[in-house]
Amino acid sequence: MLENVRNIGIIAHVDAGKTTTTERILYFSGTKHRVGDVDTGDTTTDFDPLERQKGITINSAAVSIDWGDNMINIIDTPGHVDFTAEVERSLRVLDGAIGVFCAVGGVEVQSETVWFQSNKYKVPRLAYVNKMDRTGADFFACVTQMVEKLLAKPCILTLPIGAYTDFKGVIDLVKMKFIERNPNDKKNVDFSLVEIPESHKAQAEEYRHLLLDQASLASDEVAELLLDGKEVPEEILKNAIRKGTIETLFTPVLCGSSKTFHGVQHLLDAVCDFLPSPLDRPPVEGIVPRTKAKEMRPPDPKVPFSGLAFKTVADATAGDLVYVRVYSGELKPGDTVTNTSNTRSERIGRIYRMMGNKRVELEVAGPGMIVAVIGLKQTYTGNTICDEDKPVALESINFPKPVISCSLIPDKSTDESKLADALGRLVRDDPTLKAHTDPETNELIISGMGELHLEVSVDKIQRFPGVKVTTGKPMVAYRQTIAKDITQETKYVKQTGGRGKFAVVVVEYKRLSPEAITEWHKKVEEEGEKPDINNIYFHDRIFGGSVPKEYIKPTEDGIRRAAVKGAKYGFPCVDIEACLIDGKIHAVDSSQDAFSLAGWENFRDAQVNAGIVLLEPIMKVGVVGPDTFMGFITGDISRRRGIIMESATNMGRVNIIGQIPLAELFGYTTDLRGSTQGKASFTMEFSHYAEVKEELAHIPKKEK
Repeated sequence: MLENVRNIGIIAHVDAGKTTTTERILYFSGTKHRVGDVDTGDTTTDFDPLERQKGITINSAAVSIDWGDNMINIIDTPGHVDFTAEVERSLRVLDGAIGVFCAVGGVEVQSETVWFQSNKYKVPRLAYVNKMDRTGADFFACVTQMVEKLLAKPCILTLPIGAYTDFKGVIDLVKMKFIERNPNDKKNVDFSLVEIPESHKAQAEEYRHLLLDQASLASDEVAELLLDGKEVPEEILKNAIRKGTIETLFTPVLCGSSKTFHGVQHLLDAVCDFLPSPLDRPPVEGIVPRTKAKEMRPPDPKVPFSGLAFKTVADATAGDLVYVRVYSGELKPGDTVTNTSNTRSERIGRIYRMMGNKRVELEVAGPGMIVAVIGLKQTYTGNTICDEDKPVALESINFPKPVISCSLIPDKSTDESKLADALGRLVRDDPTLKAHTDPETNELIISGMGELHLEVSVDKIQRFPGVKVTTGKPMVAYRQTIAKDITQETKYVKQTGGRGKFAVVVVEYKRLSPEAITEWHKKVEEEGEKPDINNIYFHDRIFGGSVPKEYIKPTEDGIRRAAVKGAKYGFPCVDIEACLIDGKIHAVDSSQDAFSLAGWENFRDAQVNAGIVLLEPIMKVGVVGPDTFMGFITGDISRRRGIIMESATNMGRVNIIGQIPLAELFGYTTDLRGSTQGKASFTMEFSHYAEVKEELAHIPKKEK
């Protein structure tokens, strides 16, 4: 039954305990008879050799479990910011999520990133405060940070009894019972509900009243019972919490220790009780390709099929796997579907329910299911597949731009065609990874989200038979823009004996502020278009036909081509408004090609005459470590041209948030660990581009 299906993601900061929590969930559900551990490298979702080597999640992995009458599809996502694309595409297809927080670290940098990503997709969440057994654990401090940093409205459903080595378990505020573990059960599955210890009864009563007050915001029935001074039955309270969660009025908060098995069974119950089924989510909205009319597709097996491909994985043995979220209708092996993103017909080979790197073959996939499909040859991340007779295009997935690059140097023994195939598969599977050949140096360049991202990508390339590469020094993805507004006129005339080329264009160029860029984005999206990836916004004010309509688009194309590799530095040009205001034509010699070349030359001249400003990527950096190293950490940030935005100390730990140019962060991991005896760590994410003087930029001489 569809109402018993839950599609959830586990999202969090790196090291909050996502994978361990997933392992305990698999164990308690009976899916695994032996629990896996990150430290021993035998977890179900971290099955990639590099994940097991580094002890981190790199690829999002799907598993399915049965819990009571419910089927729960779980996607364990990475916590490292370099792999934020994995979180982005997972959230796009999920109905709910569990945000895991470390009771010691609280709300850390990447916790904020994934939380606000969830807000973008309006995904209802539970919050789970993990690691209550760790030294320094503070449940209430973590809840306070949720309010301050995430702007969340916590609704506390469980309370911890004790912390650190004294952690005894959790109190269920809905049932008003203590969940006690049987100390003699070596399998760690025997938990029972007992009376709350006298030492914690007053606190439990206090938070029970707060819970009822919050539940009354979602339910008039609860509000009336409270006004009449009556007890609120458990089922009515659960319904109110479920309603408030799905409507995102508040976020239920639970706690426990996944490593010691506390709180995980209760977390699974909460997933089934409070997070939405596909029926509780609004019908997915799409566009009919021919008419551009909006169409809603409800999660009904009887309506035409529609699904979104959100992940592709190269599989050398069985063929490429395409992960698909089925939104409406049914999908069966042998079906022929249409990919509305590229208008290709595709035939479904096999359909699987995934269990990490293991799979169970299915005869049919219905609405609300997340499955892996074999047989799709031309379907990639963000593509819609649907019924041939009733096509619809669902909203695609937008990914952040790469900020760091390095060159790939193939070994002499490497087969170039195999390297090209390896790169093609990698770029297809990872939308945040880009590859190109520099036309001037003929170097092969890959670009990604960070040093770790590039390291992992190169490792994957090396796994292809016949491919061996080394990497050059990482390079920063700089951008450039014009220094001032300018009006540029270009007369393009070429006479070569036959028909010549003639075009005159006059273009106004303006450098855009962040506010102006936001307005342009809104305008472009309202017109049904996608914003230009380089933020080059073109329009025209041509009156009287001085430039005929058929020559306006070629002029725009010429300007955009010139923006891909700007003058002087050769970096892409960004944040510029270009307005074609005038021009001239020749009755015989004018052509689309002439105006395209004129547009290209016009923008190159405008850059030279207006002056060029170099822009560098600025990263938001979060550093966590012992407060005894605070002086070194802050001084080192300043030395790297960084700005400290905020800092806080708690339980002997310091948490510093700053902004540092990416060019100054190469090797930061090694420096930080070496100077803090390995006790500090950091995360970073792209923040914005900012002006930088040429002498401070790390530009290879060949690119100047």
